[in-house]
Formats: sequence, structure tokens, C-alpha cells
Amino acid sequence: MTTKNGTKVKTATTTLRVVEVLHEQNGSTVTEISKELGLSKSTVYKHLKTLEAERYVVKEDDDTYYVGLPFLSLGVQARRRRRLYETAKPQIQELAQASNEMANLLVEEHGRGIFLYRSDSNQAVNLDTHAGRDVYLHTTAMGKAILAYLPEERVIEIIDQHGLARMTEHTITEESELFEELRSIRDRGWAYDKEERLYGLCCISAPITDSDGEVLGAISVSGPRSRLNGERFEKELPQLVLDAQNIIELNVSYE
Repeated sequence: MTTKNGTKVKTATTTLRVVEVLHEQNGSTVTEISKELGLSKSTVYKHLKTLEAERYVVKEDDDTYYVGLPFLSLGVQARRRRRLYETAKPQIQELAQASNEMANLLVEEHGRGIFLYRSDSNQAVNLDTHAGRDVYLHTTAMGKAILAYLPEERVIEIIDQHGLARMTEHTITEESELFEELRSIRDRGWAYDKEERLYGLCCISAPITDSDGEVLGAISVSGPRSRLNGERFEKELPQLVLDAQNIIELNVSYE
């Protein structure tokens, strides 16, 4: 019941863990959730029935449970409370059209990267970067752009909490290498990743900071390695991202 973060209501914690499994697995059965969380089937079933009664989960004919639409309403409301979302959205849309790729907005929350918004061009690749999707910060250009402008002690906390998981053979998994990369990002002003989270995907990102220099999030252009290479990857797209960054930061500072 009691943790270093204070007293928690065990029932509520278990319910949230069940919801997280449903979200991460895009639907699960009682048996699957039971195995994932190490809980009895009867316990899982009770939590699911409570959530179902309140319409927060739905059960399909094959006995698979999914998160319900009320979570969508909560997510939209939470996103709107982020002033960065409303301010950056028009520029993210313009960036997608100007680059003819996918453009994204990411923020850091609890040491993870959370996608707030994504805009697709006609030829954007189809990825799992929907709003609310969370990722390891060190595996993405946007995550590294955010880490580069966080206090060093906060970066260390995030590493201690979440580690440096390897997603591909190109992922940075050594702390010393990551800090060297973050210094390079600060010197350059923008970040990139070459297949560090997903094979075949490359990204270019810039941080968004306020007038006090506090990092609020990051924006990016993402696309297949076959299109994001050479001068386009090294000069053209970084400039588009930096132009969008400049406009967003001005709007954030003078709201």
C-alpha cells in the first residue's frame, strides 16, 4: 500500500495497470492480462467488469477487451491543456506539407516521450505515432532534442528510471555516448536519428523552448531512409524544421 511516492490505493493502481495493458496490447483477454500482470483471472475479471460498467472498456464477441471511447475524451482534454499543442499545431501541419513527409510534436512526461500531435503529407509513411503513444526518449530525434536541453541531473534521473533500451542495432545504449550526442545536438541546434527506434525510419528534430530557455517539447520530420538522405537530410529538412521551431517559439513566448 505504501511506496516511496506515498500511499496508494491498491485497487486503483491495479485498475490502471489493467488499462495500461489494454492500451499497450491494443486489446487483451482476461487470460492475457492475468499473465502479463501476474494477477489471478478472477481479480482481472472484477476490474474489467467495473471498467465495462462505466464504459471505459468494451468487450468484443471473441472475449477481447479494448479501451473505450471515454478515454478519447479524457485524452483530448488533457492534450488541450498543453498550450504547446494549440500553438504548434498549425506549424506542424505546414511542416508536413512543406517537407512532404510526416511531422510530429512530442513532449516529455514522467521520463517518457509522449506524442501530442502528428500531421501527414500525401506520401507520409504509416507509423505508430498516434497521439498518446509513448516512447523511450533516447531512441528518437525528438526525445534526444528534449534531453539535450533538460538539466543533466534530470537526464540522469530518466536514465536511472527507464534505462537505455536497445530498439535496433543503431540505438544509443551507453550513457557516455548519449551525453556526447546531447552535446552535439546543443552545438548543432537540431537532432537526428537514423533507424534508432525503427529500422528504415529517419528523423530530424528541433527542441521547442520558452523565453526562459525551458524545453517544452520537440518537433520533427520523419520519413523512410530512402527519402531522408544526402543533402535533403543534412541541410534542406533541418532548415524547414528550424524555421518551424522559430515560429512556434515566438508564438509561445508572446502568447
